[in-house]
Amino acid sequence: MTATTELKSRAHQLVEAARELFVAGVMSHSGHANLSVRLDAERFLLTPGFVRDLQPDQLATVSLDGRVLAGELRSVSVEIITMHSVVYRARPHVGAIIHTHSPAATAFAVAHRPLPCRTEPMLRFGQAEEVPVVPWGPRGSDVSVRGIAEVLERRPTTSAVLLANHGLLVFGPDAAATGQLVVAIEESAEAELAAAAIGGAVDFPEGALESVRTSIARVAS
Repeated sequence: MTATTELKSRAHQLVEAARELFVAGVMSHSGHANLSVRLDAERFLLTPGFVRDLQPDQLATVSLDGRVLAGELRSVSVEIITMHSVVYRARPHVGAIIHTHSPAATAFAVAHRPLPCRTEPMLRFGQAEEVPVVPWGPRGSDVSVRGIAEVLERRPTTSAVLLANHGLLVFGPDAAATGQLVVAIEESAEAELAAAAIGGAVDFPEGALESVRTSIARVAS
């Protein structure tokens, strides 16, 4: 596959992931989000400042050090380049990142409450632990970026963080898998809030993650 073909493929994957977020109903009223997909060790594709009705040729190519190499970004997206870069630098295996203001997940972010892992989709789609909270800092600021880096260092196996008073940041091997985890986290947050009205959610039994992985492996084999 040529570099140009690979870039087009990654761009289409990112656009499809954005579309699926709207189809799944996990977006905020404003539809605000930003998505990126890694191209190589130094570059990634980034949404231009909007995601509704996004087209592949509207994505910008950005370097990890913050330079826009191709395409254009609105100022709202320029601010968040470092938010994506810090994750790609900290997690070399990460292939895509999605930030949303998904309402239920954002409720936990606003409350500065970690989101427990108490639903099976979270286990299955890559977040077999609570989603930690990053202390608040202005979006894209050194304070915010340092906070993300520190939480990722402390929590080396988390695939998502809640940005205090802001929203959700999720990362995974590719755009589709990352989008699936966004949906699983939003559904779990909704379930937690609903369960609170009937006595509260209950933790998984000991060994649940291992049981789920065994079940997945049995079907896949």
